[in-house]
Order: sequence, then C-alpha cells, then structure tokens
Amino acid sequence: MERKTPLYDIHVEEGGKIVPFAGYLLPVQYGTGIIAEHEAVRTQVGLFDVSHMGEVLFTGPGALATINHLFTNDYTDMPIGRVRYGVMCNEHGGCIDDLIVYKFGEEEYFVVVNASNREKDVAHMEANLLPDTSFEDLSDGIAELALQGPLAKDVMAKLCDIDQLPKGYYRAVRHVEVAGIDCMVSRTGYTGEFGYELYCAPSEAIALWRALREAGPEFGLIPCGLGARDTLRLEASMPLYGHEMDEDTTPLEAGLNLGVRMNKQEFIGREAILAAGEPKHIRVGLEATGRGIMREHMDVYAGGELVGHTTSGTFAPHLKKAIAMARIDVSHSAVGTELEVEVRGRRIPATIVPMPFYKHA
Repeated sequence: MERKTPLYDIHVEEGGKIVPFAGYLLPVQYGTGIIAEHEAVRTQVGLFDVSHMGEVLFTGPGALATINHLFTNDYTDMPIGRVRYGVMCNEHGGCIDDLIVYKFGEEEYFVVVNASNREKDVAHMEANLLPDTSFEDLSDGIAELALQGPLAKDVMAKLCDIDQLPKGYYRAVRHVEVAGIDCMVSRTGYTGEFGYELYCAPSEAIALWRALREAGPEFGLIPCGLGARDTLRLEASMPLYGHEMDEDTTPLEAGLNLGVRMNKQEFIGREAILAAGEPKHIRVGLEATGRGIMREHMDVYAGGELVGHTTSGTFAPHLKKAIAMARIDVSHSAVGTELEVEVRGRRIPATIVPMPFYKHA
C-alpha cells in the first residue's frame, strides 16, 4: 500500500493528478500541465513536494571513515556546510544508489537517498558500518520541498533573511527561519536550474507550502509534479536510478565520474571497478535529427550494428527538440557520431551531442 507525504491533502486541494511512485502517492502534474510547469521552472519558479526522498544520519568518531567506505566520492576534506554527490556501490561495482551528503559537523553527516531505494540503502549501510559510527534513518521525520527556478531567491526574500541563505551551489545552512518555520536550506535540486531545497518537520510542511504559495504569485510560482521533474532533469542530463544506473552498471559506465574518486584508498566496489578496466559502454546524449520521440529502452544502431540502447528520452519542452540519454559502445560514442534509434518499428536518425543538453546561465 502506497504511503502519503505530509502534503498529500494539499496536492488534492491544488488539483494534482495523483499517481503511485516509489511507494508514495504523488502528483504527476497539476491542471496547468507538464509543459507549463516545466517552463515555470526554467523561466520563473516552481514548487515541488519531494518528501518521499529518504534521509539518514551518520554520527560519531567513525562517521567519516564509514561514509568514505560506503560511497565512491572522497569526503575527507569536505568543509562543514558543504554538500557532495556520490554513489553507493555493491561489491561488484554496480550502483546501489546515487545520493548527496551534507556535512553538519566533524562527526555528523546527513545523507539523502532515492525514495525507491530507501529500504535496501538502509540495509546496506547498516550492514557495512565501521566502528564508532552511529546510524539513524530519519526519513519518516522529515518533509522536503524544492523551490526551483531563476526567481526562487525572490520568493525566499519575502519569507526569510536572505543573508542566512546558502551562498553557493551545493552548500547548505542547517537552520534558517522561513515564514517562522525552522528549515534546513540547501542550494541543490534535480532540475538543472537555480533553486533551493527546504527540509522541515512533517508537521510544518503544510504551513511552509502555503507560505511559499502565498509569496509566489507575483513571481509566477506554480506547483509542479513528477512529470516536470523528469523532463527538467533530463534536459539537465541528470541521471535517474533504474534508467542511467542500476546494480549491474558501474558509476563509470553511467557517466558519474565526477562523483567517483578512484585514487581513494578504498570503497566498496572499488576493486571490481578497477578489475573491469576502462568501460566498454558509456552514457551519451542524443538529439534526434529525424521525426520521432526517443524514449527509454530503445535500441541504438550504427549502420546495421546494434551499439547500445536509450536509458531516458523525451521531447524537451524548453529546448523544443527530442533528446535522450543512451548507453553506447565506446567505439561509437564520440560527439558528432550519427546513429539511428529504433522508434516504434522504424529507425530515426540521431546525433551524439554534448551533455548537459541544457545549462542555466
């Protein structure tokens, strides 16, 4: 049975079309529609409920050693108040999940994981704790809202002291009073746009949502659902678990190199990744040059040779073109390579292009 976030009744009230997703009932879109929601984030500001995400806390003298053991990135030199991306691998080098780590203190690390993977992530983390580390799953005690778009700061300025907000990307402030509500605020998001993510107590989530909605009309703020979240992240070439990565795909094959430090002394999966050598398949960006919309799990050809498959695809609302990410044989992965994607029984031409497809100014 699917769960409801603390904002479920608000989504119904706002006219959200509710669907099951990652074990929760969430809005896929509102009456404005996915394209309008997408464009609001690209040009003004949109508001998302992402309370389904999982959150865990590592504390104690062994916390740093544990997260360096569990995750592919290196958190050794991470300053307090910073945020860092990473991947958690199995012993075979496959991706269990991708995640972000917040450093709250020298012995305190807050980690956000994907909702659909929460249970298996928690089980893996607990099974691989190093000595002197305490671990707690906080997911049910936290609500999360994402305010995304170039005018997000204007909305926040009406509700808090903007000098208290994080000053740069992938930075966070643990306590900011937003509309009188204690929030952890980070300059992060899954849209490729400027914005904030706000974490608060579930009991405060409705009041925070209403305050943001009341502050937002003059800036064009509208609520946004899962549909726009997916098209936005795809335009920004951000990976999605179960599409660009899974437990049979290494982070290097998934193109997540920026979150992997192979020169780190050890992490779970490192030896398997090293033993595999250079990836034989990598993630690339495709732009259709023929008519048709590429979706996930479509075969990709170079001439008559099958060279890979798409992992995500859509018609990009802001870019106004059909795009996809794909896992392709390295020998056919150069930017500018012309390929064909099989769409509904016919092959349409597509070209490998640089990623991200979209990057905000």
